[in-house]
Amino acid sequence: MSKITLSVIGFDGAVKANKSCEDECFLVYDGEYQKGDRITLDCGCAKGFYYVKLDDCMEGALVYYTGAYTLPVPFEQDKLSYNPKSFSGQRHYLYARKAFASEISADKNLAFNPYDFHGNKTLFPHTWANVETRGESVFASRNAVDGLLANTFHGEWPYTSWGINRDPAAEFHLDFGREVELSAVTVYLRADFPHDAWWKEGEVEFSDGTHMTLAFKKFGGAQTFAFDKKKVTSLVFKNLIKADDSSPFPALTQFQAWGREALY
Repeated sequence: MSKITLSVIGFDGAVKANKSCEDECFLVYDGEYQKGDRITLDCGCAKGFYYVKLDDCMEGALVYYTGAYTLPVPFEQDKLSYNPKSFSGQRHYLYARKAFASEISADKNLAFNPYDFHGNKTLFPHTWANVETRGESVFASRNAVDGLLANTFHGEWPYTSWGINRDPAAEFHLDFGREVELSAVTVYLRADFPHDAWWKEGEVEFSDGTHMTLAFKKFGGAQTFAFDKKKVTSLVFKNLIKADDSSPFPALTQFQAWGREALY
């Protein structure tokens, strides 16, 4: 049994709503979120796999939990990378449960986590980058693992992306938080042509020390690269070489990592 606690905490530290259950928990919060509010998920000391859905307008996700997680409710500039209907209104439904064994053992996209954000250190996968365009939320690294594939424009939801601020040394880091077994990666380049350029080449460096060069086409659809199975805990997408194009704006819409849990 695993005790799961969902809470909504006010900007002043007051508990606005909370609920604790064994293995499966839902929380209904009647009230409008205020700036500074935060949502917390606490599964005690039970590291492991959970299915979470922390807003009715966001997808549920299978994540790996390593400790108490806190999501600041996004407002203003931070909100631009989320569905404008999310975290809004007078009633909110939050849900979390232990993952089913069949979900854990299945082949899947191990990079998907719409609940990632800069300050996340406990709910994996987690991303970070050494550069994000102007520090704006619509160009943050988390956008590349949120599951959104709309890439024919750029900017606010659902056209978010990881933007590199024209920096050829830009790096995208993906941390799984545990060992996984990968067999392929899929890249969706942002394709707001002719505003956008594209990378003709990039490299993935895996935590096991191996490297893989990815050759891209000027294409907005899935570009998938398969390889022999490898056990890793993280990877870096880097050495991005821009195609010879007049636009200075290549960007990444989505990065997927396909495989399964190494221990299942």
